[in-house]
Amino acid sequence: MMIKPIFLPVFLLLTLGACAGSQTNTTGLASDNDPYEGFNRQMFAFNMSLDRNVLKPVARGYLSVPVPVRNSVRNLRNNLISPVTLSNDAIQGSWSRAGITASRLVINSTIGILGLFDPATALGLPRHTEDFGQTLGVYGVSEGVYIYLPLLGPAPPRDMGGLIIDTAFNPITYMGDNRLEGSVLSFSVGGVDARANSLGVIDEIERSSVDFYASVRSLYRQNRKSEIANGDTDLDDLPDLGDLDEF
Repeated sequence: MMIKPIFLPVFLLLTLGACAGSQTNTTGLASDNDPYEGFNRQMFAFNMSLDRNVLKPVARGYLSVPVPVRNSVRNLRNNLISPVTLSNDAIQGSWSRAGITASRLVINSTIGILGLFDPATALGLPRHTEDFGQTLGVYGVSEGVYIYLPLLGPAPPRDMGGLIIDTAFNPITYMGDNRLEGSVLSFSVGGVDARANSLGVIDEIERSSVDFYASVRSLYRQNRKSEIANGDTDLDDLPDLGDLDEF
């Protein structure tokens, strides 16, 4: 089995899913729940190097693809991975949101020509996302210690476990010669598209952060808190980074 080389830097996008430009505590206190901060910072530096040298150039090149084509690729992928959101909506007992997700899947798979277009949004059915890490959070499972992994980025136990479960519900996982290649395909398409759409935002976040690592750690957690609460939090000033955290 041969892994396509583009997947390697794309996993870095998990690192950037909830970055924001804020000044953050960098003392490594117990309140940060970051007992492996030394290791985590080394892995963060490694991933940032991958971003600068590989992922960012690929993302810039992707911007040369016509916008309608990029939109259709994004719509198609979003439609294919909607069973992940639907299953988590149901497990959480969010039946109204599950109904919206199911309706979107039917409408976009038919009128939207297998998901290439998104007529459901125009019909008043906006897209939302859920993952199993959020579901665990809804049922009171704590995040656990902060862990930052090479390629994967922030991977606290709850969210890492959720990612593994969601992979099994993602239809793209089963495309290709084996499940690994399917997962690589999903991460690659979503990751490059998201990075291309956030080039200026991420650069500004890095410039405005006193400690970029600490900002990522803090705002990753804030973003997850907001997602678990379906946006019903007091975190009003998180930046809109589109689909950066949906790979």
